[in-house]
Amino acid sequence: MKLHNPFRVAFVATLGVGLGIMLLNSISTLSTVLLYVGTALFLSLGLDPVVRFFERRHLRRWMAVLVTLLIVLAVFGGIVMTVVPIIVDQISQLVSAIADIVEDGTWQTDLLSWLETTFPNLDVEEAFGYVQDWLQSLDFGSIGEGVLAFSASLLSGISGVFIVLVLTIYFTVSTPSLKSAVYSLVPASRRERFIDLSEQITDSVGYYVMGQVGLGLINGILSAIFLTIIQAPFPAVLAVIAFFFSLIPLVGTLIGSTIIVLTCLIPGLGSPATALTAAIYYIVYMQVEAYVVSPRIMNRAVSVPGAVVVIAALAGGSLLGLLGALVAIPVAASILILYRQVVIPRQNER
Repeated sequence: MKLHNPFRVAFVATLGVGLGIMLLNSISTLSTVLLYVGTALFLSLGLDPVVRFFERRHLRRWMAVLVTLLIVLAVFGGIVMTVVPIIVDQISQLVSAIADIVEDGTWQTDLLSWLETTFPNLDVEEAFGYVQDWLQSLDFGSIGEGVLAFSASLLSGISGVFIVLVLTIYFTVSTPSLKSAVYSLVPASRRERFIDLSEQITDSVGYYVMGQVGLGLINGILSAIFLTIIQAPFPAVLAVIAFFFSLIPLVGTLIGSTIIVLTCLIPGLGSPATALTAAIYYIVYMQVEAYVVSPRIMNRAVSVPGAVVVIAALAGGSLLGLLGALVAIPVAASILILYRQVVIPRQNER
């Protein structure tokens, strides 16, 4: 028997390693599906506080979910019907303006004179020679393949959005039953405490989603008003950019503001004075958002120290991209809830 024990241990260890590798490969293969499910859960938890608000108004669960979804779809449809025609019109204006600049032919002379004035030590002809050589070296066949790949990715993204929408509706409707199924797996002696912590965590996630969307709406609406006042090019398009980038924690508002300011510098559409005015506005707005608006909106959702927010967002973005950056902060808040209410009390009991 002793002679066979090492073989038995090695065989069991080999099976364990093989099962581990198989599990990792399965997770890698199902990464897209898991990403869809995680996104849908995140969004459904964001809608859950609204659903419970209507439930407290004596509506049944299915009616509260229906009203919430109708409100969301109505708001989204209203935004689309209002903003999309303006965006399409302004994008067509942008394309026409760029086409007029190219057909005019004077843009090359203006660009050369601007480069010579701005960079007196730059050999403009040599720089243009490098650009021409680079253009000639391009493989347009590869560019065509890239366009096809981009088109396939776009179709995949559209189908992914539809799948996430369907899963979000399903999870929103069945949230109580899903919670009950999870709670029933916990021993009865610990179930009450587990339910309390779980409700705190899900509430944290839900209020965080609502708070982030609220920040985006504030930035988008104020941007639309201000950019219209200063006569910035394509204010509706820029306001939509401000809204979507505000959904990204930490750096989203900064990136969106930079894109808006650079757009105001497009020759023939904006001006340095408009860009400078926009830059001053967004510098002031980012300070107000960071120190006044965001704390008031987010304090109810998550209570996370600033350093932890930065680290969590960076780690989440590195692991899962944009979704990881969005999910990282409520995950960090959940870990802090467990740390404060589970780990510390246990350590104090010893």
